[in-house]
Amino acid sequence: MSQILIKNGTVVTMNSGREILEADILIENDLIKEIGSSLDLKAEKEIDASGLVIIPGLIQSHIHLTQVLFRSLADDMELLDWLKKRIWPLEACHTFESNAVSARLGIAELIMGGTTAIIDMGTVNHTEAICETVQDTGYRAVVGKCMMDHGSGVPAGLMENTWDSIKQSTYLMNKWHGAANGRIKYAFTPRFVVSCSDDLLLKVSDLSRDNDIIVHTHASENRWEIALVEQERGMRNVKYLEKLGLTGENLVLAHCIWLNDEEMKILSDTGTKIAHCPGSNLKLASGIAKIPELLKMGANVSLAADGAPCNNNLSMFREMRHAALIQKVRLLSPTALPAHQVFEMATLGGAKAMGMEDELGSIETGKKADIVLVDLKKAHTSPGINRDPVSQLVYSATTQDVQTTIVNGKILMRDRKLETIDIDDTILEADRICGKLLMSDNIRPLFA
Repeated sequence: MSQILIKNGTVVTMNSGREILEADILIENDLIKEIGSSLDLKAEKEIDASGLVIIPGLIQSHIHLTQVLFRSLADDMELLDWLKKRIWPLEACHTFESNAVSARLGIAELIMGGTTAIIDMGTVNHTEAICETVQDTGYRAVVGKCMMDHGSGVPAGLMENTWDSIKQSTYLMNKWHGAANGRIKYAFTPRFVVSCSDDLLLKVSDLSRDNDIIVHTHASENRWEIALVEQERGMRNVKYLEKLGLTGENLVLAHCIWLNDEEMKILSDTGTKIAHCPGSNLKLASGIAKIPELLKMGANVSLAADGAPCNNNLSMFREMRHAALIQKVRLLSPTALPAHQVFEMATLGGAKAMGMEDELGSIETGKKADIVLVDLKKAHTSPGINRDPVSQLVYSATTQDVQTTIVNGKILMRDRKLETIDIDDTILEADRICGKLLMSDNIRPLFA
């Protein structure tokens, strides 16, 4: 049995009463065992959290670890060009080795930024490189193999045979769902309707329902995408997904910017999960999702950074700030999306997207010990006297303020030092592998 005692912290619990406590936390194995004032206990490891704020681990519901290696290689481009001229060709050139180091670099960044769990969409090939990296680093993730069997402008290395794609995805589900003592779960991840045939999506719908597995895909991100789906399938994105039986609590849709009233109602009524990615949506000029309206309708909305080439970082603190500010400007109302609602999206909202709201998203006894310690006594967050720590976290804090990150009861970073990843070696390896990839015959002409 392993124990960690965190003492003297300010705990933002996110429990049903949204209590903020001055308390100690006892972690036993992978669970929160006890929360109380001045716990008189001895533990294998002790962390003095005096002056620190303790929060539930942040959860990002739409990430592309496979793209971290391509950061800053597709800037200032419209989505269609971004995909066809840069991202798809780059993804098609991935090897097992390059996908693994891309995942390791991304996980390092996420841990250092206080994100303790993600829903990840890999690329078409070498998904096991991501799964193995998640396993080896002690991280928590829902991982899926990207599925693509349709569309124009798709490199040969990404275009799949429908039934091969389904076979590979089913194999990965059987091998990895529930692996690493439950830290790894599997999701079916068809890229988006534009890249997927009716047959593939119908089979994914059946497999999701039969196995109670998440489906994670993009939807309604861009007006070009909407027009193409209407042209090919005869209806808009969400209506089409509903027709196929995909909408519901197991579906996580990234973006959902260009929704009409009927689609918004379908998503809220069916319990479909929405992953809001404000930084990516701003950078690609995709638009601004109607998040306050969706929340009022009862939709479950979570937050995420999306991919490193369209953001260009994986900071949940930036996403929280972006999420709040863009709605204030869009609706010309400073109360459009308050800090506490945004923080809920970043914690409990993400837990619901993962289907793990009973285990993650708040600091409560019996829940998984995914916990982050944040130092808000910095020049850019001070003074802190009589301040609301949630507002400070959303509007002032940065990833550099994260001091310690614990996942599943294991310390992955303490005092800004990573415990399971050699960050210097990872950066060197990422530079080496990316340099090699950029000199390949398939990629070099893209940057000529």
